[in-house]
Amino acid sequence: MHIETITPAGSGWQGQALCAQTGADFFFPEPGSSVREAKRICALCEIRPACLDYALAHDERFGVWGGLSERERLALRRTAR
Repeated sequence: MHIETITPAGSGWQGQALCAQTGADFFFPEPGSSVREAKRICALCEIRPACLDYALAHDERFGVWGGLSERERLALRRTAR
């Protein structure tokens, strides 16, 4: 089953994101720590596309954004060029 979502405009999407209800510890772990739990939460969040768009547009270099780690976002930026 595929569900279409609409990406909210502006930064109002942040309050609707599951991470806002969870806490930053999962999404900004200590270096070398697992991001598995953050990615699991992101996978359930319908705001994930807006979060990833924001992270890419604002060059977020730390933490899990839109379900992707720092390395994954860097790789995505490199392939987009």
